[in-house]
Amino acid sequence: MAHIDYFFSTLSPYTYLAGNRLEELAAAHGASVTYKPIDIIALFPRTGGTPPKDRAPGRVAYRLQDLRRAAARASMPINLKPAHFPTNAAPSSYAIIAAQLSGGDVGPLVQAFLRAVWAEEKDIAADDVVRECLGNCGFDPTLADSGLLTGAETYAGNLEEAVNRGVFGSPFYITDGDERFWGHDRLDDLDAHLAGRL
Repeated sequence: MAHIDYFFSTLSPYTYLAGNRLEELAAAHGASVTYKPIDIIALFPRTGGTPPKDRAPGRVAYRLQDLRRAAARASMPINLKPAHFPTNAAPSSYAIIAAQLSGGDVGPLVQAFLRAVWAEEKDIAADDVVRECLGNCGFDPTLADSGLLTGAETYAGNLEEAVNRGVFGSPFYITDGDERFWGHDRLDDLDAHLAGRL
């Protein structure tokens, strides 16, 4: 069975725009997925990147145009300047880590947090939003209050693993054999790789 390590940030608009395509192609190919939320703001300076707020004006303007076009292509709503961005991604990331350890389908939970930021004007650092996303996706809302130490350790470990494995953005997919795919617009390539065409 093929396996995908999925490195992502719950703050990333491009991860939001990937929707559920990863889960669909993983199911089509019988591949398993390990969800690895990362601190993207800490990742950038360690891998040659620049946080959006520190980018040159031309790059900032292009990013907004690109996000608008990508959202239109995907028929997904997006607020290009969300009320709660950036915010602390740790609470949502800890919840995803706890949910994955408890079993169940984590994909919809990841998408719920991303949708909360980019389409619903919610603060994913807020306890009530974290509990709401957990409950709406079939998880015990009290997972938000449990395993905080494990969540913090795993979240920090995911960042170190990401740096060591060449991850520099979100979403980032690594398959068996160390094939790497960066960006929601590389899911077709990931699909082709899993099918043996790339």
